[in-house]
Amino acid sequence: METKVKSKVLQQFQEATETIVNAELKKWLDQGGKVMGYFCSYGPEEVITAAGMVPIRMRAIGSTGTEMADTYMSNINCSFCRNCFNMGLTGEYDFVEGLVWLNNCDHVRRIYDNWKRKVKTPLTHMMSLPKMTAEAQVEWFHDELVIFKEALEKHLGITITDKKLWDAIKLHNETRRLLKQLYELRKKDNPPITGAEALAVVVASTAMPREQFNQMLKELLGELSEAEGISDYRARLMVIGSILDDPAYIKIIEDVGGLVVTDSTCFGTRIFWTGVDEGESDPITALARYYIQDKPACPRMFDTQPKRSKYVSDMIKEFKVDGVIGERMIFCDLWTGELFMLNKDMKSTGVPFLQLDREYITAGAGQVRTRAQAFLESIGR
Repeated sequence: METKVKSKVLQQFQEATETIVNAELKKWLDQGGKVMGYFCSYGPEEVITAAGMVPIRMRAIGSTGTEMADTYMSNINCSFCRNCFNMGLTGEYDFVEGLVWLNNCDHVRRIYDNWKRKVKTPLTHMMSLPKMTAEAQVEWFHDELVIFKEALEKHLGITITDKKLWDAIKLHNETRRLLKQLYELRKKDNPPITGAEALAVVVASTAMPREQFNQMLKELLGELSEAEGISDYRARLMVIGSILDDPAYIKIIEDVGGLVVTDSTCFGTRIFWTGVDEGESDPITALARYYIQDKPACPRMFDTQPKRSKYVSDMIKEFKVDGVIGERMIFCDLWTGELFMLNKDMKSTGVPFLQLDREYITAGAGQVRTRAQAFLESIGR
């Protein structure tokens, strides 16, 4: 299953998901530009942009193993973390000027503990992320953002002004608006783009200079607006879960007839469905409120499960979803509990639900294909 339009831009986005340093990022680096990585959707990418660097979401695409990382990390640490750290140890992230972590889970904390001792990255920074979303936590994260901003200023010898922060916020909000326009097209009965292709676009947004990405996405939206829609599918599906940055995983599901029309994943709607409030008087306060209160929360935030449940329910209605697939990285504590509660929600509403456990590197394609096929048959299409 694939879109009917033959788009050079879409091909570039797909190629960007297949490597750590894509063509646009390489141009930036060749021109002397600096890059900073971040490990979580709560990473304050606007502050990195305001510092004159390109923020990239840390991935481990292309990893061939975890042998080196396994000498430092437990085999019950999730495979995303072990593959990322392995790539750090082998030098594949030597091009980054800095990395920022948040204490979003114990597994990611283990990367930080080891990386700062074993990998020669010029700047490493850990931010404290609250577990609740009240006003006190907004103030908490405001202070963390100030500390992070000052660390960047000191390391780079620059001043990050409010104007630079507002310019970065507006740039990233434009990305969010454009990505939401892409998803609006997926609400159609015959969407012009597959779930695998849409995931490639979202992943590309976290992996290249933002101005260039926005220009390319505008071009793609123009092409898709007049494209022939996809009609040869058996059911409309929603994918929910943790980190998923490999379109090949979605393609396995779509190759047996299930069209993924929306999602709630760490590389999906939760990173762009709402924007930063540009009407706030202070840019740091605006960012703190966005990351703690306004953006769709992940299970890291303990007081938001009812909101997440409503978010999923609204998505199911908006995108006319026939069934939900919950994907969980093996050993992920947060999503183990979340998918348990989600399963109960789906049963109460009568929405078919399938849980798939997976490793970071897509493997066992045959098993995923078989279970997806059986799921579609159980839906009755």
